[in-house]
Amino acid sequence: MTTEPAPGAVPEQRLHPLSWLFVLVAQLRQFIVPLLALVVFGQRDDQALWPLVGVGVLALVSVWRYFTYRYRVDRDSIVIRSGLLNRHLREVPFARIHNVALHQSLLHRMFDVAEVRLESAGGMKPEAQMQVLKLADAMALEALVRRRGAVRTTDGAPASPADEGDEPGTILLQLPAREVVRLGLVSNRGLLVLAGGFAAVSQFNPRLLGTIFEGWGEWAFGFADAHQFDTSAYVMAGASMVVAVILLLRLFSILLALLGYFGFRLEEHGRRLTVERGLLTRLRSSVPRRRIQAWTLEEGLVHRLLRRRSLHVDTAVVAASGDGQPRGLRELAPIATPGACDALVQHLLPHVAWPPAEWRPLHPRAWWRLAWPGALLSLLATGALCWRFGGWGLLALAWLPWSMFVARRHALNAGYACAGELLASRAGWWSRYWRFAELDKLQALQWRQSPVDRLFGMATLSLDTAGATPLAPPLRLHYLPAGEARALFDRLGTELARRKMRW
Repeated sequence: MTTEPAPGAVPEQRLHPLSWLFVLVAQLRQFIVPLLALVVFGQRDDQALWPLVGVGVLALVSVWRYFTYRYRVDRDSIVIRSGLLNRHLREVPFARIHNVALHQSLLHRMFDVAEVRLESAGGMKPEAQMQVLKLADAMALEALVRRRGAVRTTDGAPASPADEGDEPGTILLQLPAREVVRLGLVSNRGLLVLAGGFAAVSQFNPRLLGTIFEGWGEWAFGFADAHQFDTSAYVMAGASMVVAVILLLRLFSILLALLGYFGFRLEEHGRRLTVERGLLTRLRSSVPRRRIQAWTLEEGLVHRLLRRRSLHVDTAVVAASGDGQPRGLRELAPIATPGACDALVQHLLPHVAWPPAEWRPLHPRAWWRLAWPGALLSLLATGALCWRFGGWGLLALAWLPWSMFVARRHALNAGYACAGELLASRAGWWSRYWRFAELDKLQALQWRQSPVDRLFGMATLSLDTAGATPLAPPLRLHYLPAGEARALFDRLGTELARRKMRW
């Protein structure tokens, strides 16, 4: 049952007059496949108008939604009313809104409008999705959420103006175009997009990919036979082809990085962080600092060559919605120097010491624990190859010392730190990462010891926070001495039991 606003209350507002157009475009993207099927397979004259009928129905639904959608900004919440036959009334408290996301495609920017999504913790769908508002109104709504959604102090007093986010934004990080190009060099987005494209095409025509490779192979070998290339020429041509493919993938990754991260800017508004990025499509996401649950520093091999790192965070908002649209704030520094990343962590976590002064090592025999899977695989492969090829199969044993060496390097670089308000772990050799969280953000502890761990006298601690995503490595302390792991488990359990979790 809906109720009319009381006299003197804030009146309800409509969306932008062109919102029906953007709803129609979104619906056409969802129904484009069946509409195209009607166009392609509808050969008879009496079926030719069905696609137009479908578009007309979607247009009527879009206009209907515009005239039946209202929202009202109250003191502590946003009230949204929609529907005519089936009516819906939704009240979203400002304190529940963890993230405000503004999305502007090229069409949005042409009409100076934006789509607004109000996110809460853990929800798979936005609490509210407004398609669309005038850009000035969307920015004003974001500022309103910052002010009225601010936390109160521990004694119940209202938050200060700095907490409410009324002060002008401070730029914490801004990426020039050359840094975005470096981001494209270190990322594999080009390869991932191409692989996803091939997978999608293969769903419609499973033979298409094979046909392309067969045609390319016939052309390449026919060209080589016509020019009578020798073996060295074949090797040079193959190596040149591999290099060309790698360069094309890197160029594609750079293009995707420029499209997604051009103009990247991280701002601080009181206790709220805002990220804005994008060349054609502009994305703007805002989240309170207190919603950050865990932090991840990553440093791949190309990162190290360029002397760069990446800083990611887990928030209480799900990273992506079911429609594939990005949600939440994950990247504080897509790419930056190690010093800039450390300075950013120190600024946002002033009560903790980063980087830790002392890292605790793993169990002295941790490298044996890391090496045995590779050693076992090497021995099995050697046996199988010797059975098939005789003495030549012994060459597979060359993998055994390499796996031992890699395991030892991983064990020497891994460690953990637990001091004050911070728990951190590090791992990796060629590609390294540092994963850390405040003790107040930990929600669950798990002490685990497999039969192999018991044999080596070690154990693993797994820790969980809200908002952890598969994109980030887990917060785990691998292969600690069993007694040390048990003592740390008991200590953290006692510490967390007497603390109030900061959500």
